[in-house]
Amino acid sequence: MTCLSRAVSALETDSLYKSGDYIAPLLIPAFLKPLLHISLARKFFSRVIAPKGIYEYVIARTKYLDAVFEQALAEQFDQVLIFGAGFDTRALRFQGKTQNTQVFELDISITQQAKIGQYQKRRLVLPSNLTFISIDFDKESLPVKLDEAGFRKQQRSLFVLEGLLMYLQPESVVATFQTIQDYAGRRSRVAFDYLYASILRNEGIYYGESGIVKTVSSAGEQWHFGIEKGEIETFLAMYDLKLINHSDARALEKEYFTDSEGKVIGNVNGTHCLVTAEK
Repeated sequence: MTCLSRAVSALETDSLYKSGDYIAPLLIPAFLKPLLHISLARKFFSRVIAPKGIYEYVIARTKYLDAVFEQALAEQFDQVLIFGAGFDTRALRFQGKTQNTQVFELDISITQQAKIGQYQKRRLVLPSNLTFISIDFDKESLPVKLDEAGFRKQQRSLFVLEGLLMYLQPESVVATFQTIQDYAGRRSRVAFDYLYASILRNEGIYYGESGIVKTVSSAGEQWHFGIEKGEIETFLAMYDLKLINHSDARALEKEYFTDSEGKVIGNVNGTHCLVTAEK
């Protein structure tokens, strides 16, 4: 669904809705590709199929994390580690800027193999500085996997956790951030999105909440982890991290969906927030 949202966004004509993931349209099933080029079909997906505000959220999240990723490359970070990478295409899209940075992608084996297969099928060349690490976050040791793959401790690194934390058990979140704390060098950064804990209690507070909860449930998935509103700095402090940026739905609307006249043209699903922190 994330890849499809990015593919639809890549073909938008409105600059506020258009994202830079030009690879995503190549990765979706062949039968869907003709539909992407039909404006009405794109609108049907974004307005009818997708839960309220989720299409806008995926666009904002993609742009937000693209900017964080590019900034790390511009500052010549030693390493980037992408957790639960799925069909993330940043290693390919920004490979011209990653000469001095080693990129690692973490995910379960079945997803990685499907992604690599799609890349090969479409003759997309994998960068030489990209390393895939297969892992089941709830069952396998992250430090062991990182050591085996050659990820180096105490280097300036960017850790990206996109659309991941909410699906992990709380103990897996703790283990993941403890590993980040142990491996991150000085001035390393962490960028991630998280779910408000109230969503797990079905309090129905935020725009688009009921729709996204129903969609996740119908897909056979389940959310397990959230952070209470206003507690993000407390959470980060447990792992020696300091908040650089915190963007909720309103902040994302202002940043990415406000036109030249100051009018918000798209509402972002209110259940998630985006965070950048530094060690």
